[in-house]
Amino acid sequence: MALVDLSKPGEKKKLILAAGLGFGAILVLYWALIGFDSRPAQPTKPAATASPQRSTTTAQRNAPATPAPVSQQVQDAAKFAPIDYEPSSYSAPEAKRNIFAYYDPPKPPAVVPSTPTRTPTPPPPILLASISPSNVYARTADFTLEAAGDKFTPQMRIFVDGRELPTKYKGPQQMSATIPASFITAPGARQVVVRTPDNTLYSNQMTINVAAPPTPNYSYVGIISPQNRVTDTALVQDRSTRQIVSAYRGDVIGGRFRVTSISEKELVLMDTSLKIKHILPMTEGDKTAGGPMSRPTPRVDSEDDEP
Repeated sequence: MALVDLSKPGEKKKLILAAGLGFGAILVLYWALIGFDSRPAQPTKPAATASPQRSTTTAQRNAPATPAPVSQQVQDAAKFAPIDYEPSSYSAPEAKRNIFAYYDPPKPPAVVPSTPTRTPTPPPPILLASISPSNVYARTADFTLEAAGDKFTPQMRIFVDGRELPTKYKGPQQMSATIPASFITAPGARQVVVRTPDNTLYSNQMTINVAAPPTPNYSYVGIISPQNRVTDTALVQDRSTRQIVSAYRGDVIGGRFRVTSISEKELVLMDTSLKIKHILPMTEGDKTAGGPMSRPTPRVDSEDDEP
C-alpha cells in the first residue's frame, strides 16, 4: 500500500506544506544556535618577533581569551545608551589682580643729545698781532689805523666790517689805512682783518671798539640879547647842581665845551678835545633853581610910563 497517493490533488499540497514547515524549523534552530552575522570571522595572525616562537601548545595556553564578536544590532543599540553628564561649577575664579588698577607704562629714558666733536679750524696763514688805535669815540674825524703782524704782502688790504680800505704797505710786519668818519658815526664794534681781495690769504680778526662820546652835562635854558644883538648871553643850567651860569660866545663850559653859536632855538658847543659838535635845544630847565629861566621881555619904547 503506497504512503502517499500523488494522484489526488489534496495529497500533493499536504506534501509541499510539510516540506516548508520542516525547512522553517531548520532555519529557527540555526538562528538560535549560530546566528545570522554576515561578517566572516577573521583569523588572528601572530605578530612577527625576532625571538624564536614558542610551541603552538604553549602560545595557545598563555594567550588571552578572544572576546566573542559583537553583533551589529548590539553596536547600534550602544549609540542610544544614556549619557552621564556632570556639569562643572559656575562660580567665577578669584581675580589674581585688582581690576581697578591701571598699568602705567614706564617713562622712556631721556635721550641725551650727543654733541658732535667739532673739527678744529686751521689757523689763518697770516698773523694780525695788533691794531692801533683799538678804542675810538663815535662821531670823531678820520683817523689812521696801524696794523702790525707777520707775513704781510703788497697785495693785501685792510678790511673793516667787510669793506675794503685804501691800504699802505710798509713791510711784512706793518700796514696802515685811513678810517673815514662815516665808519664810526655810531657806537659799536668794528671787525678788522687783513687779507687779499680774493681771500686766498687772510689773517685773524681784531676789533675796534667805538664808544659813545662824552656829552655836556648842561641844559640851555635862556638867552639875554641887548638891542644891538652883538653880545648875546646864554643861560645854561648844570644838571648836577641845578646852578644857572651865563656864557658868551667863545667861552669854555666845564673846562671842555666851547660855545660857538647862541640863538633863541639852540646852543652849539664844540668839544675841544675830540672836535665833536653838540647842539643843546632851548628848554625850560629846572624852575626851582634861582636865576632867570627864560629870555626877559624887552622894553617897548612906546610904552606909557604914566601911572
